[in-house]
Amino acid sequence: MEEIKTARAQAKFVRIAPRKIQIICDMIRGKDAAYAAALMENTPKAGCEYVGKVLKSAVANAENNYEMNPDKLYVEQAYVDAGPILKRGQPRAHGRMYRINKRTSHITVVVAEKE
Repeated sequence: MEEIKTARAQAKFVRIAPRKIQIICDMIRGKDAAYAAALMENTPKAGCEYVGKVLKSAVANAENNYEMNPDKLYVEQAYVDAGPILKRGQPRAHGRMYRINKRTSHITVVVAEKE
């Protein structure tokens, strides 16, 4: 049985909440790489810029490091993990402070070649 070659790319500590990126990862998972890139260009979501860059990097890794055909690539996996949370404060009445969580994400995209 032939082993399936995959290439991956990651972006770590991206300053956007993981729940915003998760929507986009669900949208491109299993799609053709060129189609997924076109989706990233034309979807008005906050995280499309970041996921598009990671996807482009994964395709470049596949092409340059593993000699895969970029026309046969598809998004095998696309997922996001929560990074560290930057904790900030908002001053409130009577000297209190409300916490504001600035969330970060680790985005991973894995592309593979179709048979």
